[in-house]
Amino acid sequence: MKYSAVKGVQDVFPPDVYLWQRVEAVAAQVYGAFGFQEMRPPIMEFTDVFVRSIGETSDIVEKEMYTFDDKGGRSITLRPEGTAPIVRSYVQNHLYNRPAPQKFRYGGPMFRYERPQRGRLRQFYQLGAEAFGDAGPEIDAEVISMLRHFFGRLGLGSLSFEINSIGDSRCRPAYKDALKGFFAGKAGSLCPDCVRRLEVNPLRILDCKVPGCIELRKDAPVVGDYLCVECREHFAKLKGLLDLIEVPYVVNPSMVRGLDYYTRTTFEVTSRALGAQNAVAAGGRYDGLVREFGGPDTPAIGFALGMERLVELLREKAPPAPAPRVFIANLGSDAVRRAQVIADRLRADGVWAETGAPGSSLRGQVKRADKLGAEYVLFLGEEELGSGRAGWKRLADGAEGQVALSEVEDFFRGG
Repeated sequence: MKYSAVKGVQDVFPPDVYLWQRVEAVAAQVYGAFGFQEMRPPIMEFTDVFVRSIGETSDIVEKEMYTFDDKGGRSITLRPEGTAPIVRSYVQNHLYNRPAPQKFRYGGPMFRYERPQRGRLRQFYQLGAEAFGDAGPEIDAEVISMLRHFFGRLGLGSLSFEINSIGDSRCRPAYKDALKGFFAGKAGSLCPDCVRRLEVNPLRILDCKVPGCIELRKDAPVVGDYLCVECREHFAKLKGLLDLIEVPYVVNPSMVRGLDYYTRTTFEVTSRALGAQNAVAAGGRYDGLVREFGGPDTPAIGFALGMERLVELLREKAPPAPAPRVFIANLGSDAVRRAQVIADRLRADGVWAETGAPGSSLRGQVKRADKLGAEYVLFLGEEELGSGRAGWKRLADGAEGQVALSEVEDFFRGG
């Protein structure tokens, strides 16, 4: 029987895996400079964690979650997003007792049952960050700036930073009423999902990807016209701070986030290179979610970025994949043994060394070294062992030379 991967998941192997490692390393550096410490929550939670946070009427909860009953009859869900598990951990472990703001970063697989397409899989990976305990626009600007530095370090400059404010529990009800009034006469032309959204949460109509619904919402009321004084001031200060630290942005008044817990600031980072599904990172404030989980009233903001989409953007800028520093071609049993010793000592110092298979021809070993992309080939046989000197060849330019066997480890450890 021939096995294949489950639909909507993928294997990640060289050379792509080196891009993943680079992204993760840069994230650790940049996020760390902003004080975000790593947290590793589990990939499964009790289902109520997501139903309560994301919203019962959301597409994720209704259609996309991987949910099952365990042997104890408890409903378990593979996490479809990362914020709710972080909030659950924040409350459960009383992290709110530590000095604010508390800043965390995380990464790992998420799971959603949806139609696989470019940059969107059923098991997909995200890198995210969450900050708790700061209600001011300063932390909003800090998080957006952190993303700017992160993408800049990766060499991605052709990105658009879009921001908006969707208000809070005081001013959003009036906006929802305005949307209901606007779409009430268009219900017959909305998709079935948006007909239902019209009753339970009309904001979700603004997030629909169906072309007909996109056309219908062109002249819909704009949330900025319904913001209360406090939300309006918060957004104005955020824009001023972004101007101050020279973060380029575009105000997108029609941008809403697809999850119920967002309040006030929302933002997305998009790329034209990705087509219709063009968001690379997205996030916003969720000032009421900690309280919903039974914790104290705690403001918070966070975001997540999709690894698959980001790696797709990075492929054209990918540095050369790692390759062996030296391939030791050996002829004869004594040379095989000496090659093993040399390779082991180099590896102990973090130098990638490979050895030829015993009994292979010299030509075959050099050919394998070339396929591996090795920087050097070291030639080791009876003559070299007898003289105490071995020849080397640099494959990139054909340069050749000799090195004493007593100095060979130092030679390949150096530049």
